[in-house]
Amino acid sequence: MIISHTHRYIFFAIPKTGTHAVRQALREGLGEQDLEQVGLFVKKRFPFPEFADIQHGHISTRQIRPVLGDKVFGQYTKFAFVRNPFDRFVSYCAFMSRGSNVFETEPQRYMKWVVREQKPVDHLLYQPQHAMVTGADGRLEIDIVGRNETMQASYDAICARIGLPTTALERVNASRHRPWQEYYDRELVGLVSSQYARDLELFDYRFA
Repeated sequence: MIISHTHRYIFFAIPKTGTHAVRQALREGLGEQDLEQVGLFVKKRFPFPEFADIQHGHISTRQIRPVLGDKVFGQYTKFAFVRNPFDRFVSYCAFMSRGSNVFETEPQRYMKWVVREQKPVDHLLYQPQHAMVTGADGRLEIDIVGRNETMQASYDAICARIGLPTTALERVNASRHRPWQEYYDRELVGLVSSQYARDLELFDYRFA
């Protein structure tokens, strides 16, 4: 997460959506009073005791709103990037199985095992994207939703909105795998659709 008092924005870093590329670009415009919480490649922490034990930078709207207060939260432009859940799940499985060849040799079997049996619902990278950016009532609490599929265009539009010069985004920490559509059969589409039903609805994604 980045909180820029200079430019009055809050960037919510949803895992597995290209957040490191966006962070890297946004850092160029940060001022001395701006804050970042991140745990990979760069280690930075917020000066808030509420986050002292959190070692990553994926802070949700529900977590940060009470800390900043409704006035700051309401006045700052809030944005995040999302990704097609089917694509994101492939990336998650490729990332989590690194160090073995199971995803390369039996990807469907591994992916079905993750959803049906492992069910890592407490794992930050597995959790639905909407949990990061919705309130207790389920409503979206951010102003702009960028898309991983059109990342550069989304980033350009966000920069125009918050008054920053845009820059070319680099590819950072990307998982290596084939086109995500190739990993699915009908059963797996159903399993992932059920797991990420709210993401598919809220962010208007489908298997295509």
